[in-house]
Amino acid sequence: MAHHSLTPKPAGPSAWEKAEASGTALAAAFAALREEFKLADAYPAEALADAEAAIAALTLPAEDATGIEFVTIDPPTSTDLDQAVHIERDGAGYRVRYAIADVPAFVRPDGPLDAETRRRGQTIYAADAKVPLHPHDISDDAGSLLADEVRGAFVWDFSLDADGDVAGVGLARATVRSRAKLSYAEVQEQIDAGTAAEPLLLLREVGLKRVELERRRGGASLNLPEQEIVPAEDGGYRIDTRGPRPVEDWNAQISLMTGMAAASLMIEGRIGILRTMPGPDEKSLRHFRRQTQALGAAWDGSVPYGEYLRTLDAAHPRHLAILHAAAALFRGATYTPFDGDVPAEHLQAAIAAPYTHTTAPLRRLVDRFVLVLCEALANGRDVPEWVRAALPRLPALMAASDQLAARVERASLDLVEAALLVTAVGQEFDAVVVSGSKPASGSPAAPRNGRPDQPLDRIASSQNGQEPAQARPFGTVQLADPPVTARCEGEMESGTTVRVRLVLADVRARKVLFELA
Repeated sequence: MAHHSLTPKPAGPSAWEKAEASGTALAAAFAALREEFKLADAYPAEALADAEAAIAALTLPAEDATGIEFVTIDPPTSTDLDQAVHIERDGAGYRVRYAIADVPAFVRPDGPLDAETRRRGQTIYAADAKVPLHPHDISDDAGSLLADEVRGAFVWDFSLDADGDVAGVGLARATVRSRAKLSYAEVQEQIDAGTAAEPLLLLREVGLKRVELERRRGGASLNLPEQEIVPAEDGGYRIDTRGPRPVEDWNAQISLMTGMAAASLMIEGRIGILRTMPGPDEKSLRHFRRQTQALGAAWDGSVPYGEYLRTLDAAHPRHLAILHAAAALFRGATYTPFDGDVPAEHLQAAIAAPYTHTTAPLRRLVDRFVLVLCEALANGRDVPEWVRAALPRLPALMAASDQLAARVERASLDLVEAALLVTAVGQEFDAVVVSGSKPASGSPAAPRNGRPDQPLDRIASSQNGQEPAQARPFGTVQLADPPVTARCEGEMESGTTVRVRLVLADVRARKVLFELA
C-alpha cells in the first residue's frame, strides 16, 4: 500500500530534516549508536596476537572428507560461513552430513582470545556493520567454510529413515572443502525450476519430512515477516520485509536436527548445556484464546497452538495481529547447564524436544563449547576440563550478549525507520493495528507496551516538545510502505486497517510516532 498525502504538507523539509535524511548524517547516527552501546570493533592486541598464532600453527584434522560435495547456503553477503551440508539417498532413507566450522581449533582455552570472545558473547549486527565475535581473519577467512578452501570442521553424520527420522548419529573432526557458496534465493529458484542438483532437491525432501515430524511432536514457530535493513542505492538504507522462503525452513530443519542430536548426546552423557524454554502457562493460553476469538480466527485448543499458528497468513491483517499476540507464548528461553543429574526442565517447548545451540560457532560463543563436548561424548572420551569448568559461566555470558544484540537490532531498526520518514511528517499512511488500544470485539484490553518487543517509553511531541498525556490511549501499527512498525495514539482495535498520520520522526532520538488520521 503506497502512502498518500491527504493533509497540507509543510512548505518543505527543514535544514535539519535534510541533514537527517542524508547518508552522511545517517552514518554519524550509526556511529553514535555504536558508541552508545560500546560496540568496539577493534580487538585487543593480545587477542589478535593469539588469533594470528593459532592461524599460523593450525593443523587440519587427519580425517579427509574433502571428497564430500558440501555447499553452504546463506544470505548473499555473508562471509562468516558456519555450516555446509550434503545430502544423499541411503537405501529407503537418507544420509545427511553437516559440517560445522572448527572454531575451537583457533581458540586456546583460557588465552587472550578466549577471554575476549567470552566478553563479546556473539556477533552483534548493526545496520551498517557487524561487530564480530572473532577477529575477521578467523570469522571471515581462516575459520569460515568458504567455497573451494580446505578447512577443518566438525562433521555430523546422520542416518535418516524413510520418514526423515534420525536412526543414527556420528560426529568427528575432519578436513572438508565446500564446493559452492549459495544464497537462499538462488537455491529456491533452482529447486522451483527443477534444475537443482540432487543434494539440494533432497534438502527439500528431507526438510519437508522434518517439518512433518516437528508438527507431530507439537513443535511451534512464530512465522512473522522478517525485517532486514539493507543498503539503498542512494547510499542510505531501506527496510525489506518478507516472509521466509521455503528453503530457509528446510535448511533450518537440518540445524534443528543437529541441535536436538547434540542435546541427546549430552543428556545421555549427563553433562552439557541445553537451550531450554518453558511452555506457555494456562493463563497465557487462555488470554491468547480470547484474543484469537475476538480477532475472528478462534483457536479452541483442540489442536496444539503450534499447529494453529501454521494456519495463519501474515498478509491477513487479523492474522498478523494474532501472530504478534502469540509472541507472549514464546518467552523464557535460557541456557541450562548440568554436570551429573539431567535437569527436570530440559525441553525447548517451541521445538518440543531437548535442544542446544551447536551450529554457529563463528557467531555464538556457546556453540564452541558444545561442539567440543559432543565430539568427546560421541567418541567415548572424557569431556575436557576447560569445557566442564566453563559450563556454569556460559548462561550469564550468553544472556548479556543476547540482551545487547536485541537492543542494538531494535535501535538500528528504529533509527532507519525514523530516517525513512523524517521528511514525511504530516503525511498519512495505511496501516494494520497489530496491538490495539481497546478490546477487539469484546476481548480483554491489550497491555499498553508500545512495540511488542520492547518496553514503552514516552515519546515527545514534535509540535511542542511536551510529552503526550499519560491517559491518552495508544497502540502499535504496522505500515506496508515503508515497512515500519511504530506507536500510534488513539483508540484502535487489533487486526483492523486504519489511516494514520505521522506526527514525529526524530532520527537523533530514534523515535517515530503516529496518530489516527
